[in-house]
Amino acid sequence: MCFICDLKTPSAHTDPDAPDLKTPRWQARRAFMLAAGATAAGSALAQVDVGSSSGLRKLVPAETLETSARQQYTQVLAEARAKGALAPDGHPQLQRLQTIAQKLIPHTAQWNPRSRDWKWQINLIGSKQINAWCMPGGKIAFYTGILDQLKLSDDEVAMIMGHEMAHALREHARERLAKSQATSIGLSIASQLLGLGSLGDAAASLGTQLLTLKYSRDDETESDLVGLEIAARGGYKPEASVSLWQKMQAASGNGSPSFLSTHPSGANRIQELQANLPKVQHLYEQALKG
Repeated sequence: MCFICDLKTPSAHTDPDAPDLKTPRWQARRAFMLAAGATAAGSALAQVDVGSSSGLRKLVPAETLETSARQQYTQVLAEARAKGALAPDGHPQLQRLQTIAQKLIPHTAQWNPRSRDWKWQINLIGSKQINAWCMPGGKIAFYTGILDQLKLSDDEVAMIMGHEMAHALREHARERLAKSQATSIGLSIASQLLGLGSLGDAAASLGTQLLTLKYSRDDETESDLVGLEIAARGGYKPEASVSLWQKMQAASGNGSPSFLSTHPSGANRIQELQANLPKVQHLYEQALKG
């Protein structure tokens, strides 16, 4: 299933009878309108503080990485289908995931304008693995194990989905690849300026790295907080981010879930989420009001 969020902007309008913008009266009125507009626009700004994305990611073309992700996603789905493990369109759990995704996707573009053009997809794979992921370009997969074994509420599912979306929106895979490849091939500043060379090739032949990529602690914190905000804007309880990771911690005592191999759990991340709950609570309340 593919989800696309089409954001439309109003067309420009010119009024031939518009007042003289240079008059003091109009300037005062304009100042008032701008102040009111700034207040209204504030609700659309990020409430969590994660800083700016790393400029190093620009060493790897986003289009190339997204193409590689599409190819790998198609392969994963084909393998699951061949095993009879790919949920059909009418599957109740898949429909549940689709409903949640539809509420989250409209709130992604502020974190990455490219996401407006992504052809979002979400699929459910039958597996005991406690796992979920989102590839560059908005290609999402959940495994039945994470839904069934952790007995996740819709709010908790939204937190996982928002977290995984955030990895793609913040382009963590692109940044990881750029750092690892720049180090391994020893690119000089001059070669970076002249062309991408091996970096572009590496992105094109990424292979299975996207599913096993391990993110840094900073990446995880960013995704926790960005995912928290996206989910809150979608109308899902912020407190679910805490209960989710408490369940993850409990699951880690029974072996190591696949999800935790690339998303390590810990008390510090729960504390970080708890500290940020007040920042997004009003977003959740606004979403409930419609």
